[in-house]
Amino acid sequence: MDKNLSSFAVWMAQIRANFLVLAVFLVGIGLAVTWRFLPSVNGDFNFFHAALIMTGVVLSHISVNLFNEYSDYRTGIDFNTRRSPFSGGSGMIVRGKTDPRSVLTAAIVTLFLAFGIGLYFSVVSHWSILVISVIGGLTILLYTPVLSRVMLGEFFSGLALGSLVVIGTYIAMTASPEMSVAQTVTSELILISIPPGILTALLLLINEFPDMEADRNGGRKHLVIRYGRKKAAYIYAFGVFMAFGIILVLPFLGFASTWIYLALIPLPLALNASFIAIRHSDDNNKIVAAMGSNVVTVLGTDLLIAIAILI
Repeated sequence: MDKNLSSFAVWMAQIRANFLVLAVFLVGIGLAVTWRFLPSVNGDFNFFHAALIMTGVVLSHISVNLFNEYSDYRTGIDFNTRRSPFSGGSGMIVRGKTDPRSVLTAAIVTLFLAFGIGLYFSVVSHWSILVISVIGGLTILLYTPVLSRVMLGEFFSGLALGSLVVIGTYIAMTASPEMSVAQTVTSELILISIPPGILTALLLLINEFPDMEADRNGGRKHLVIRYGRKKAAYIYAFGVFMAFGIILVLPFLGFASTWIYLALIPLPLALNASFIAIRHSDDNNKIVAAMGSNVVTVLGTDLLIAIAILI
């Protein structure tokens, strides 16, 4: 029994289970929009579909985590990275707790299952779900070998595990096959999905600071490597300004009620992370503190957006 418990704990670390709450909250935003506008769309809220979407997105997140763990081991990044509670991977393969083949197999299986759920919704809801699923699948598969080497990793992470999760959840819950693409989404939905997408990209961006040298040696070329820590810190701060700026103007544009301002509560933490990143960009110990503030900012903001929409 102890052996089984130990194995379970190892795989929970391997899939980075504590970070999967991001996927849950992103789906939560899409479900909140669905619940809010469903009476004007097609009637009943389908709880089975909601659970299925949640499962598919969480499986996708597990898959990308496993592919990254496998790739970091194969490229040698795992042997040189400085691990923190928020970055550097789990180190389970390096420590011999799991083997590369098992991790790769699990990554493929979870991606296959997630894609199968996407195919289901592309049939019962709308074909555009297939497009979203393909974008997500390609982002998972190409992140390490391609996207992270051409400074597109942050963008596609924000798109695929951010904005498109919110949009795709709403389409899967409300659309029907005969609808046109224009009928499946609203301007409100698109604008509401942008801040979560930016925040997901920023989560990846600031977590790259401590791993810059290890990533460089492993062949990556992300924004921190291309521009250096100081300039990347300003890019991070600009992203914070954009994400919370959009939230701030949503009521003025008529796309949300003033309850959306609940999502501004984590702003001081985001500003703190920005100040630390800019002033101490080369101090890994202080950057870890900024990363902690950023994690709370991202999760807190996503959760409060969902709550504000429901209110």
